[in-house]
Formats: sequence, structure tokens, C-alpha cells
Amino acid sequence: MTEIILEVSRWAIPLVLFFIPLYGYLRGVPIYETFVAGAEDGFKVAIKIIPFLVGMLVAIAIFRASGAMDLLARSLNPLLRLIGVPGEVLPLAIMRPLSGGGALGIAAELISNYGPDSFIGRLASVMQGSTDTTFYVLTVYFGSVGVRRYRYALALGLLADISSLVAAIVICRLMFA
Repeated sequence: MTEIILEVSRWAIPLVLFFIPLYGYLRGVPIYETFVAGAEDGFKVAIKIIPFLVGMLVAIAIFRASGAMDLLARSLNPLLRLIGVPGEVLPLAIMRPLSGGGALGIAAELISNYGPDSFIGRLASVMQGSTDTTFYVLTVYFGSVGVRRYRYALALGLLADISSLVAAIVICRLMFA
């Protein structure tokens, strides 16, 4: 049974990529011209979001290089230790809402240092998969379409990140501790 599932999953994306253009062709859609027009629109969107992306990446670099992230992590570490959460994962929890690439780097470092089967490695993996890059989403996507008032989206996104982090900690404590 698992071999069938593996085979289906292996062919799912190539089949979708084959059947969508085929379906469009059968419906009379000019496939190549439509693709080129979509690529042109995508390029315009990319040009539009670059200033927002650069601004966000500079802010993250300043946050990390100034030592503010380490200071925040050190100040919250005693509270986390009190509730049984390893302080080593705190930089990941701080970075995840800011940058997916930065968070992935921290998670890879944690897994490399502590091992993938350690509690810290498993917690880092679950945290990486259960939260989102809230500030990236707000900066890039909202900025690209001109949304300027996103206070409630920010509050809700951060609340979702916090609840996901708490859930990751609780689930890892129940499953792996």
C-alpha cells in the first residue's frame, strides 16, 4: 500500500503540470501567450515588492547584528527554564515570525548541535513547521498590494505565532519528553 502511495505522490505534480496546459489547450486557450503574460505580471509584482523586502531584510540584519535578539533571548531564558522549555530554541522562536531563511538557519544549527532526535532538535523542527513568517507576509504581500493599515492583521498573526509555539512546546513535551 505504501508503495502505491509513494508512486502516486511521485507522479502527482508532473501529472498536474501536464494536464493543466492540456486542459487549457483543449479549451482553446493560447497556452504560451498566457504563460508569457503571467510571467510578465509576476515580474512586475517582483519589482513592486523589492523595496519592502529589502527594508525588512535590513531591519532583521540590524536586529541580529545589534545584539538585540541575543539580549531578548537572554532576558527571557529564565522564564522559559522555569516552565521547562530549553532556552536554546528561543532565538528560533524570535526569528521565525521575522524571516523564514533566518529561522531555517537557526533550526539547522540547533539540529546540527543537538541532533535531530534530541528534544531540542524535535522541538525546533515542530516550531519550524507550525509557525509562519508573519512580518514577511505583512511586509511583502500587504506592501505589494498597497495595504497600509494592517494593525489587526499583525496582532492576529503574532497571536497565531504564539499559540503555534505554545502548541509545539506542549505537543513535543507530550510526545518526546
